[in-house]
Amino acid sequence: MIDTFIQQLIDTSALEWAAVLFALGYVWLAALQSSWCWLCAFISTGIYTFLFWQVTLPFQSVLNFFYMLMAIYGYYQWQRGDEEKQTIYSLSWGWHLVMVPLLLIAGWGLATVAEGQFSNQFLWLDACIQVLSVVTTFMVAHKVLQNWVYWFFINLASAYLYGQTGLVLTACLFTCYVGFSVYGYLQWRTEYREQQDPQHAYT
Repeated sequence: MIDTFIQQLIDTSALEWAAVLFALGYVWLAALQSSWCWLCAFISTGIYTFLFWQVTLPFQSVLNFFYMLMAIYGYYQWQRGDEEKQTIYSLSWGWHLVMVPLLLIAGWGLATVAEGQFSNQFLWLDACIQVLSVVTTFMVAHKVLQNWVYWFFINLASAYLYGQTGLVLTACLFTCYVGFSVYGYLQWRTEYREQQDPQHAYT
């Protein structure tokens, strides 16, 4: 099994390696709130738009094209100089308890509509990841703290999906993303607490 995994890594295309490296750059820079993260995101998602279409993951391909557009939007949002745009926000847990089931239902609906066009046993998972990721990307662009909680679960599901479709290196990337999600949340939570009470941010 280990030999098979190593061979799959060796057989990974140069394009997938490039996509993974830029994707790692994105999530690391996003956690540090550096606007350069959006350039890494643009390059990585452009490559993945092509790669996912090649392995019949249509929703992931469309999602990554959307990510390309969101990279431009996110850069614009983060570059705006007014203080309001630099603030980290927190949404109530009640909002999330309503939103998450609605997004999963929307993903199920997309998968149902697409069943006649694509032959893929993971179509439902593919669609749900897409829907959740679209909303979560907007949360990143607008600096909503809980985006990292969403990414934690999205990344777990994505790692499984990509592993099942032969994109082993990308599956490893998204497994690493799970850890990055925790790191990003802790980084942003610290700054959020500083905004709320600068004198007691670390207590």
